[in-house]
Amino acid sequence: MTDMAVKIQIAPEARPSIPSWFGEVAAFAQILKQIGMLDAIQTHVRFARARFGQYDTIDFAVVLIGYALSGEPTLRAFYDRLTPFADPFMALFGRSRLPHRATLSRFLAALPQPAVEALRSLFQKDLVARPPASSPPGGLWDRQGNHWLVMDVDGTKQAARQRALPHTPDLPPAHRRFEQVCAPGYLGRKRGEVARTRTTVLQAHTHQWVGTYGGAGNGDYRGELRQAVKAISAYATAHAIPLSQILVRVDGLYGNAAPLLDVFASGLGVIVRGKDYHLLDLPMVQAVLGFPPNQICTHPESGAIRALYDCPAVPLTPGGPLVRLIVASHPATSTPQKIGKKRDGMVYELFVTRLAAPAFSAKDVLDLYLHRGSFETVLADEDREQDPDRWVSHTPCGQECFQILAQWVWNLRLELGQHLSPTAMRTTEFAPALINEPTPVNEPTPVNEPALVNEPALVNEPAVVYGPPQWARPSFTRGFPGAAFALQPDGTLRCPTNHPLYAQERRTERDGSYRLLYSARIGDCRTCELRAQCQENPSTSKPRRVSAVFWPVSSPEELPSAPVLGPPEPLPQPIDLLPHSPVLWGDWPRCQIRRNWLKVARSETVVVAMEAAPTEKPIAMTSDQVMTRAQRAHWRLSWLERFACNARLFTAKPLTVTIYGLPDTFALVYGFALLAVA
Repeated sequence: MTDMAVKIQIAPEARPSIPSWFGEVAAFAQILKQIGMLDAIQTHVRFARARFGQYDTIDFAVVLIGYALSGEPTLRAFYDRLTPFADPFMALFGRSRLPHRATLSRFLAALPQPAVEALRSLFQKDLVARPPASSPPGGLWDRQGNHWLVMDVDGTKQAARQRALPHTPDLPPAHRRFEQVCAPGYLGRKRGEVARTRTTVLQAHTHQWVGTYGGAGNGDYRGELRQAVKAISAYATAHAIPLSQILVRVDGLYGNAAPLLDVFASGLGVIVRGKDYHLLDLPMVQAVLGFPPNQICTHPESGAIRALYDCPAVPLTPGGPLVRLIVASHPATSTPQKIGKKRDGMVYELFVTRLAAPAFSAKDVLDLYLHRGSFETVLADEDREQDPDRWVSHTPCGQECFQILAQWVWNLRLELGQHLSPTAMRTTEFAPALINEPTPVNEPTPVNEPALVNEPALVNEPAVVYGPPQWARPSFTRGFPGAAFALQPDGTLRCPTNHPLYAQERRTERDGSYRLLYSARIGDCRTCELRAQCQENPSTSKPRRVSAVFWPVSSPEELPSAPVLGPPEPLPQPIDLLPHSPVLWGDWPRCQIRRNWLKVARSETVVVAMEAAPTEKPIAMTSDQVMTRAQRAHWRLSWLERFACNARLFTAKPLTVTIYGLPDTFALVYGFALLAVA
């Protein structure tokens, strides 16, 4: 039944609807003009090539900014929605014509690395120039009241699918579109044949991006980490925060000594999951593992129980810096462990840091590392709202350019959301205050931790004292004897060519003695000049191993005056300290600020009105307007001439964009004109 009061009619002419993201683009265009970002890109990001046409770098930059704001899945979908409003879109940024999608692709393919680095420098300068929501911009307060700023450094993967192509003599070599931007690498949980890694730096309290660095395949993780350290140092300097109060959280990819030395050299603090499991064999670590654990940690969700052992001063390398090593252990199960080292039915995990023990307990260090889940949620939000890993170009520089602009848009959205609905910093009790109780020494440990020897070790029994090491005799191959490997103060050995040997295994003999096995690195043995004199077979794939036998002594008088390689003296139990303050975490909501802005920008009415331009008389062609061949090639035009080719003329149609729903205070901050209400 049809209601006669309702009339539905159809108009033959097409009138596309305004995209929901057009109002946000208009607001961003006004703000980018006010803060001088468009002028900065025009001045500093300069790139010229032959047959460039009438467009300049700024024309392609504003298209990529609109693409990042729109959230459209592909460039083609973005252009389909933008084409009916191409003139108003470009007029918002003071430009005339919209570059074609193919022209944009050719620009990104030819973009050089210096232009990308200039754009990255502008991004980082604008980041530190923008006023933070408060001073300091969030942070972490330890148990002694010291302030820290936490930064997350991690990588995300983007996989690409490739068809299997035949390789026969009658066919030319296969051409892959992703051969420059991708390479074979670790794909994670994503399906594909090749991948690209993007290393990102996140300010964990304001959820601002500090930098992005991409690479084909697994990327250059050490080089990207060094770039991230420079960006973090510049951020800390701009906000007057000492580098020693910046805490960088990284995952196990950077868990060995080589990348950690780069971070330590900069003066930054760090928390990382270590993967140098040979540290477990150091005598000082073995001595700590022989005592009851310092703390017991229970995961709040999975219920997994870890026994935490705090080793305060462990050499990261034989001659390297001393770090704080947290060893977390739990019994092994029938399911193979993905993380950690399994030994004698126990799984050991290593966490390396330089945080002082009075300010952070062992459980605090573990909780801070596992709190990296906030970084993963921000990455998930970025994938849903912007998806900066989507393919924009098949060249590394073009892809990097879009990702830098996408992070720029993300940070500006946070700033706009804060001005739209100001939100105060929230303070959370990250860890409660500790009131130390006397530690029961004579009671057995509550965790099933294996002792250093196979016999059950009781706390009340006297410690066994061992004599000096007795080295293995030379073998029938007449190689170097064990005595030729000098003992070092850190418990390692040095071979005749000055390469280290690390303790790998400890065997308990039936007669009460034990054997300690040392092993070198195969990489050192392969390039050693004395390998033929040291090992039985120069072509063997095994490194050199040395063993020492320790015999127990019956009285202290039998101990030699030389240093003994046996287990070190038992470490004293931790002294009861005064109650500590709680660990406090100050940050802002992860989604509320940004999504409030998106809700207003996408749901409110936007009116676009372009008035008719006054009629102009045709201008007669004169000899002064004849172009030369160099000008037609667009190669030797000056920078101002290139910029003026696509600039919007003063005689163009006036454009008026009205955005509803934004408060008066927001308009005053960014210089928007207020609509006169009758």
